[in-house]
Amino acid sequence: MKKNKNNSATEDWEDEENSAELNDEENAHDEEASSIKDLRIEVEKLKADNEKLHEDFLRAYADAENTKKRCAQELEKNSKYAISSFAKELLVVADNLHRALEAADDGDAEQMKQFKEGVKLTESELMKVFKKFGIVKIDAIGKVFDPGLHRVVQEVEDKEKPSGTIVAELQTGYMINDRLLREAMVIVSK
Repeated sequence: MKKNKNNSATEDWEDEENSAELNDEENAHDEEASSIKDLRIEVEKLKADNEKLHEDFLRAYADAENTKKRCAQELEKNSKYAISSFAKELLVVADNLHRALEAADDGDAEQMKQFKEGVKLTESELMKVFKKFGIVKIDAIGKVFDPGLHRVVQEVEDKEKPSGTIVAELQTGYMINDRLLREAMVIVSK
């Protein structure tokens, strides 16, 4: 019987050892599962951070592209209208040439003819320069008054034309590209 007691003690000891091994395996498995869970949480956090950084990058890239487009538009606008003050000064020359042509009707016929021809050529050359730089006359006579293009200096009775029609132009108006350079000074019908 003594033998059985020893066997029983050995069996108990082996059972305890197996139970401890099982507990160690379970603990290791639990630790591994906990580590996997922690890693999954960390991966999800990193994915969210990555997505936020990607969205921030796309937003910043779009802002940069918009800024680039705005700068290009401003540059184009500035180059298009940079000569505005120069063009305004030339308008005075154009007006004086026009007045000289109108006044040239007096005097010696041959002399006046040559004078008038020279002034016409000068005015023609000036108009070519204007056209080259995008400066064009505003056609006003016979048109309906437009406060964006014309300045009324006088109103006259004219039964033949509807009210607000431009019947005379005292000073020619000009546009530079699509912008008003100088409004036309006009007389309109009442």
